[in-house]
Amino acid sequence: MRWWDIRAVLALEKELFPQDAWSKGMFWSELTHSRGQGATRRYVVAEDAGGRLVGYAGLAAAGDQGDVQTIAVAEDHWGSGVGARLLTDLLEHASAFDCAEVLLEVRVDNVRAQKLYHRFGFEPIGFRRGYYQPGNVDALVMRLGKL
Repeated sequence: MRWWDIRAVLALEKELFPQDAWSKGMFWSELTHSRGQGATRRYVVAEDAGGRLVGYAGLAAAGDQGDVQTIAVAEDHWGSGVGARLLTDLLEHASAFDCAEVLLEVRVDNVRAQKLYHRFGFEPIGFRRGYYQPGNVDALVMRLGKL
């Protein structure tokens, strides 16, 4: 992901997560930590054959732990493998960041995403009550160890 992708990322973000979409400033802040020596973030986008942005994902690394910050795929590309390719990229970079484990939070009602994470070996380890606002929706915390 580069600065010029932010407009398209924000449009998809607002479409998929209208109640709790990230702001432009949040994406800019993450991108400032994704380049150069000492980078602790990895943000990537996926485009279709026509160059339309159809997905994005981000990872933060701290010490030996990675955290999937965000992952999103345009609804018309659900089931096409875009999410799996984005997650694969993040996990490869988690290894490059020397992460021993990767954590993520997923809405308890997002079964489709949970199935993807299970396929990659993530296991549930707990809940964060009322994590997603508004709506007070719980998050399932999942962990992947031994990268």
